[in-house]
Amino acid sequence: MPEVVINARAAARRQLSGVERWTVELTERLPRLRPGAYAIARPPRALAYRAGQVWEQAALPLAARRAGAELILSPANLAPLRWQGNVVVIHDAVALTHPEWFSPVYAAWHRRALPAVARGARRILTVSEFSRDEIAASVGIDAERITVVPGGVDSRFSASADADAARTALGLRRPYALTVAGEGARKNLAVLGATARALSSRGVELVAAGSRRAHHGAGSEVAGLRRLGYVDDALLPGLYAGASAFVLPSLHEGFGLPCLEAMASGVPVVASDRGALPEACGDAALLVEPARPDLVAEAVLAALGSEADRLRAAGLARAAAFSWDATARAVDAVLASEARLRAPGT
Repeated sequence: MPEVVINARAAARRQLSGVERWTVELTERLPRLRPGAYAIARPPRALAYRAGQVWEQAALPLAARRAGAELILSPANLAPLRWQGNVVVIHDAVALTHPEWFSPVYAAWHRRALPAVARGARRILTVSEFSRDEIAASVGIDAERITVVPGGVDSRFSASADADAARTALGLRRPYALTVAGEGARKNLAVLGATARALSSRGVELVAAGSRRAHHGAGSEVAGLRRLGYVDDALLPGLYAGASAFVLPSLHEGFGLPCLEAMASGVPVVASDRGALPEACGDAALLVEPARPDLVAEAVLAALGSEADRLRAAGLARAAAFSWDATARAVDAVLASEARLRAPGT
């Protein structure tokens, strides 16, 4: 009989971003740590997005009750409100602190649901100290109730990933700098116009990989930025590995996983100095003020030139400190402290 049911609704989605990546990795790794202690509850793909709210609130607790589980682990921000044994990964509180960056419906649902989930959870996990403090302040709970567990980097992300296959599949014929980000306002892609112009004069293209989802709110057109849309997960490691530089100018990030994936791929990184990005990147990236297009452009040019070797070496060392196996072990330890989990391998 499993002690923990993993809420895998986000893992059923066709497109992966940060919360989906977390769900996929934990769904795969936790059951291997303690065979028999974990069960996975995954809805049909049609219920993976907004329509899945009813599944999450009604069908998921019923499945956990039938399985005899004590805990439900929800890795993607929300959890069943009426379940008493929730352990939930809340990645950030940005929908509460900046509702203007999201659709009105999405912001209203999170304004109601997220504080209720956080206050009622047996234990909250989050991905950075920045997010811990933001969540505690936004929902009015003690930060000691929140455990910080950073995400990881899969071994697929490396300098030896198949860059040629990604170039061919995506039609990338020139050298390119890369950003991986959805099209929401908080990703601040509009600031990259100056960077695109500066790179173009050197024969380098600026490309963006990332989906546009209904809850992101209004997007913006950026002259010179080539949008690839959502890039299939199988091509993503090669896309990183083929880049000459990586830039993430976000106004807010709960962690900044794409920066570490770029570092693991041997790519020099430029990141905003906002949110959790300084915490995630350490001294292995050039950190810049995201409201200054000129400074972002200068930093990307430096990452291509005088700072390239230092950033590659520092980035590889930084990324090596983060793994999904370590993340899974840390999450498992938290769950073991909240329920009487059987010993690993039994």
